[in-house]
Amino acid sequence: MKIAAVRVTPIAISDPPLLNASGVHEPFALRSIIEVETDNGLVGLGETYGDKPVLDGLLRVKDRLAGLSPFDLNGLRQRVLSVGPSPVEGVQLDVAPGSQASKSEHKVFGAFEVAFLDLQARSLDLPVHALLGGAVRRKVPFSAYLFFKFASDIDPSYRPDTWGPALDAEGIVAQARTMIDRYGFGSIKLKAGALDPDLEAECLKALKRAFPNHPLRIDPNANWSLDTAIRVAKRLQGDLEYYEDPTPGLEGMSELHRVTGLPLATNMVVTDMKEFRRNIALNGAQIVLSDHHYWGGLRATQMLATMCDTFGLGLSMHSNSHVGISLMAMSHLAAAVPNLTYACDTHYPWQEDEVIRGGKIPIVDGCVTVTDAPGLGVELDRDALAALHEQYLRSGITNRDDVSQMRKFRSDWTRVKPRY
Repeated sequence: MKIAAVRVTPIAISDPPLLNASGVHEPFALRSIIEVETDNGLVGLGETYGDKPVLDGLLRVKDRLAGLSPFDLNGLRQRVLSVGPSPVEGVQLDVAPGSQASKSEHKVFGAFEVAFLDLQARSLDLPVHALLGGAVRRKVPFSAYLFFKFASDIDPSYRPDTWGPALDAEGIVAQARTMIDRYGFGSIKLKAGALDPDLEAECLKALKRAFPNHPLRIDPNANWSLDTAIRVAKRLQGDLEYYEDPTPGLEGMSELHRVTGLPLATNMVVTDMKEFRRNIALNGAQIVLSDHHYWGGLRATQMLATMCDTFGLGLSMHSNSHVGISLMAMSHLAAAVPNLTYACDTHYPWQEDEVIRGGKIPIVDGCVTVTDAPGLGVELDRDALAALHEQYLRSGITNRDDVSQMRKFRSDWTRVKPRY
């Protein structure tokens, strides 16, 4: 079984006006859908970022994969490395000052590795989680992911939605209630760093009152100074499951943990093994939020999980705006990682578009269920793929830019970290 063809299709999925530390989400989020076809007709699927630097990297590699066995992951790595690095400017990964963006090769390799593993599993009539060592859980828990949000009618480019605005505690609690009623989530994460920290802290306190049995997290995306992060931490003592990336840099996180004793989580200052090593020395973050999209794939993330277990760190998963292929890759990986200590993040409830047959993947009791269906267990809806590719072409977006989008509503907006 050899690879005969590789297809990379950029798509744009509708995204609501969700606020974050950089600004506001544009009306569309970009993804790349990968199909790796073999000479016996099997097709493996992958999904990753659709921003131009990553898309360019995928396109530069794809035609070099013909003739490889889908079991030859070392051969895949050699071909990715042979084209050299592609620029990462313009890819917004919410990287804090003082940290490093992960190498573009890791993003490209990881994207193709998922499709290769999907092919391997399909050829053996096994689920991907079996290739990763077997499922230690069939139901993978996810967390309700709350955002401060403008009303969708703020700009006609946004798809109308039923969520409504959320710019205060009342709106955030209503949003959480809708998330939990629809999907049964057992924990809650609030994306902060967008509004005044005292308002955001009050929203977290309101969530605690409304959902006293739900573990709570807050993520300011390193948009608070160390002094602000310490001040808010004192207000939220006893309310948090963990405190995610409140202040920039490993040194700042280390001092924050020393002063407050709160468990700190990160997807911003531990994004590769070099940073992992520094984090162990500094004790900046006690929980790593992994992401196979930029750690270099599923097996690399399993290695990260082993490292977390070795050094006594907690482990969960970071999310970006994605469709069902990525959600299932996350879920198969999470199913096979014994030391997944916290429910994973996902933006999936915010996305209405989908490229897989049968539509949206169910989230029931806050969990995605993995089965023994071959591979990732999903198939492409080619009509949906074509429609979302046309939407990409019409959108005119090639790189995510939350700053410029916010300037449409606040002309003096600039990206400043930490802002507060």
